[in-house]
Amino acid sequence: MELVSQHVKGIMEECKVRARDAGLRFDDETLEYIVTNRDLIELSPKMMIPTLYDYWVHDVRVLSGKGMYEAYPSNPFETVINTRPAISYYNDNNPDWLNVMIFYHVLAHIDFFQNNLFYENTWDIDLAGQALADKRIIAQLRSEKTRWLDYVIEFARGMDNLVGFHKDLNRTLLHDTPKKPTRTDFYFDLFLQKIRSVPQHEYVKEIDRYNQCKKEGIDFFEQVTVRYPEFEELFRKQIAHKEPPHMDILEYIIRHSAFLRKEENEWMKSVIHIVRSTSLYFQPQMRTKTMNEGWASFWHEKLFMADDRISGHEADYAKINATVTAMPKVGLNPYALGMRLFEHMHEMEDKGKYSFEYFLLKDAVLKKKYDTHKNTGRSFIFTVRENMNDFTFINSFLDQEFVDRHKLFVAGRRINSQNMTWQYYIKSKKAEDYKQMVINTLYHPPDIRIDADKTKEGILYLNHRFENKPLKSDFIENTMIGIAFLWGGPVHLETSEPKSTAQLDPRYTNFWDPSAQGTAPAPESVPIEWKRVRYVIKDRKLHKQEL
Repeated sequence: MELVSQHVKGIMEECKVRARDAGLRFDDETLEYIVTNRDLIELSPKMMIPTLYDYWVHDVRVLSGKGMYEAYPSNPFETVINTRPAISYYNDNNPDWLNVMIFYHVLAHIDFFQNNLFYENTWDIDLAGQALADKRIIAQLRSEKTRWLDYVIEFARGMDNLVGFHKDLNRTLLHDTPKKPTRTDFYFDLFLQKIRSVPQHEYVKEIDRYNQCKKEGIDFFEQVTVRYPEFEELFRKQIAHKEPPHMDILEYIIRHSAFLRKEENEWMKSVIHIVRSTSLYFQPQMRTKTMNEGWASFWHEKLFMADDRISGHEADYAKINATVTAMPKVGLNPYALGMRLFEHMHEMEDKGKYSFEYFLLKDAVLKKKYDTHKNTGRSFIFTVRENMNDFTFINSFLDQEFVDRHKLFVAGRRINSQNMTWQYYIKSKKAEDYKQMVINTLYHPPDIRIDADKTKEGILYLNHRFENKPLKSDFIENTMIGIAFLWGGPVHLETSEPKSTAQLDPRYTNFWDPSAQGTAPAPESVPIEWKRVRYVIKDRKLHKQEL
């Protein structure tokens, strides 16, 4: 691995000028390295951070990567990481014309890293330098604690997807100054809905009365205190009440584990903190993959097509670009989906189609011809790039026009009873169904929180806030063993499971009887019934109880 030559660096600097002219914003300083496929295989398990701490799983993945490369050789063109300065890696056999396209792609990634608000808690961190300091701490502890160090890393990494990313981000955005509820917020959000539980029509009437009072300059709460004498006292208690800080599992264990408070175990806190902070740093990238790759693909196409250095390489570019941004009929390509959504939004906003007037149109011909020449598409997509993540991006802009334009559909599959093979068919062409399919593929770790009321007498009680997605049962035992070790006592996990495993897919209830195939109802027509269960890990033994 070595820095790019001055010739290649000159190409990159020229790309920076053109990218900034197009509206992209990023730091002046960047580092570019030329790497071989061997380097990429060795860096990939460390998330492309050369200075990340050593861990035995990294070695296993390197060996696995080498085996995969021998069976299926591939040459990734680039990789970029969100550091300060931003570091990017380029394959050693990329020609200059290809590097021009790749540099535009990388610069768009850097623009996304440094301007999307979901990355704000990473902007002031030198990740490469921090990782090097962490690596030295881990190396020192490994020489003293030997295999116990790797056990602690393994146990902590077993739950590092449960870190409180949104809480940490909210703290950063609010600059550690949580907003106290106003009298209006308390009245409409808590008092009417949760304390008084008023009917919906009465709630709407109160909103109308509030707006009318505000318009006429009348004190809205004068009538409230007459109608609800207890309101003011409850509001004062709400302001005085200090919400206990919500902590994720790793943070809670660091602060409250009696086992870790023992002098001989204090070193484990440093290891857990390193695992947690590293996971928090990479959370934004996992939650913005479609947007990030779509944004980079959108700009590499727009900028490279207008660059005179494409001359003579149009066919080569078309071939490579198609492999990256082709829209598959079955399955998902985040590069293609994200890029085409940005193109769709740009065009819709340019023509003024994000308006009530357009959405109220019923005539298909008039909708097709609709164009107010608003021409604000570019500024609009930059605003979206700044404020959204994958979920809000997909949920807000993937509409029926987009689905129809690209002839997208949700594919289903069923068993052919004649030859016992899978048959694929078009299940739906509705935007809502396609949108839900995409949302279901997004990164969404389970929401597991500490139940403070039940965490007592040495028991750590975890409550899974169920969202119709059961936990992967294969990982429950090993993960809970790790949590119990770091907690130093029994751990309880409350979650939901289907009442019968046959409910997960009725097509398998009689799989070996061909005459029964096709007689079972479709999976979506059979509602799954859920039950609450509690897993208990004590003395490294796992037990399950129905609640």
